Amino acid sequence: MSNQYYVYIMTNKNNTVLYTGVTNNLERRLYEHKSKLIDGFTKKYNINKLVFYETSNDINSAIAREKQIQGWLRIKKIQLIEIANPVWNDLSEEWEKDSSPLRVSE
Repeated sequence: MSNQYYVYIMTNKNNTVLYTGVTNNLERRLYEHKSKLIDGFTKKYNINKLVFYETSNDINSAIAREKQIQGWLRIKKIQLIEIANPVWNDLSEEWEKDSSPLRVSE
């Protein structure tokens, strides 16, 4: 069985701050962000809305993709988000309705 890794972008209520991360358990990581369990950027700027994610089976590729996106200008990140999520919905809210995450693959 192969592992699954997630590169994700989160924002705040007004979509003014973007955060890019990588994890092997997206639901757990979002819970940590939304519950403000970890001090840092997402807690400080109230980052609590998942607006984009993609999957990878290789941790090195996922980390490289995270670094790539982090290096982009904001406008390019916005374009990536709006391809998959044009109205900036919180994608994690769909999990509660469907009980399974919507997955956007590489």
